[in-house]
Amino acid sequence: MIPVNAVFDFFLNANILFLLTFAFWQMARLALDHLGMKHAYTTQLKLLNTAFLAIVFSPIVILCVTTLQKNGVGQGFNVNLSDMVVSYYLDGGFQMRATEFERILTLRDTFTVDVLRAGSWVAVAVLAAFACGVMLGGLRLAYSVFCLRKIVSSSYAWRHFGRVRIRLSDRTLVPFSTRGLWYYYVVIPSDMLGNANEIKVSLAHEFQHLRQGDIEWEILLEALKPLFFLNPAYHAWKRQVEDLRELACDSRVLMSGRIDLKSYCDTLLNVCQQSLRRDRVFVVAVPKVTLVTADRFSLRNGKVSFLEQRIVTLFDARRLSHPRIVFAAIFLPLIAAILLAAMAIQSPGDWSQDRLMLSTVVNLERLDEINRLSTLGRVRN
Repeated sequence: MIPVNAVFDFFLNANILFLLTFAFWQMARLALDHLGMKHAYTTQLKLLNTAFLAIVFSPIVILCVTTLQKNGVGQGFNVNLSDMVVSYYLDGGFQMRATEFERILTLRDTFTVDVLRAGSWVAVAVLAAFACGVMLGGLRLAYSVFCLRKIVSSSYAWRHFGRVRIRLSDRTLVPFSTRGLWYYYVVIPSDMLGNANEIKVSLAHEFQHLRQGDIEWEILLEALKPLFFLNPAYHAWKRQVEDLRELACDSRVLMSGRIDLKSYCDTLLNVCQQSLRRDRVFVVAVPKVTLVTADRFSLRNGKVSFLEQRIVTLFDARRLSHPRIVFAAIFLPLIAAILLAAMAIQSPGDWSQDRLMLSTVVNLERLDEINRLSTLGRVRN
């Protein structure tokens, strides 16, 4: 049976790694902007999804590296942040009392023990907030899936091919796509049947989402949301994925040449106008990928809405010359940074020579403190 502290340590590492990876991603995106590839949305989306997979598979990489080192391969390779800080301290890199340094160094272990044992009111509050968040998030997800299933099941079969089922619905004003265990569903509002251009744009858009695998990513991110609801990097990550997938889908659909820019923009604006009147059931129904969503928060606060950004971007869109070369140039350093960070934040393993030396210095400081207090007591007497 896996110990509880190992599960908590893994969860803590995952949250830290999300924060670090999102910072790495922001730097990679800045690099793309400076290289004149600001509109390479498909490449950016692939990089972001690949970074997510690097986080997921980082424990396997760490296990492989640890196994190789135990068998005598690459024993000199150590990027553990805690071990490097200890070595830097012992080399005189900065001045601090050894006891104070050890206390700071063991803050993570102290926090882990405190939380798992509920040893303080802070630990109890953290556990209560996490438990409530997971429970409420799980209930929200279950209710959302129920609402989505209700919309799909009450719609009418229109056409189908392969595993794709196109359905018409009187209960939604916005086209969207989702999936079940086997079939993919593209749901179109019944009111659209009278407008051939809107039908064509909506189907092209949703089919592109299917080709990009956006529904699977949306399901995965929604399923993990209750676990990482306290992590701001996760919410920012999910928002980035949502924005990039729409921008990438827009550019790919228009670059195919089957739909003109005016028809595409008109459809986005018309559907957005309809979505302002959408019902509550459609709002909470996830996981799904819609054609367009009205950004009510931006409209209320006078900010630029994402729909406006999409339309402006459509006029500036351009085809990237060598997308695979660009992807490889950013992919390699990004994945290397993520995996190195994953290894760096791990809890230190067995006692190293530096840690034994630090422990000796700490014990000497404590012994000196005891002797000083003892001498002070004898002087007073």
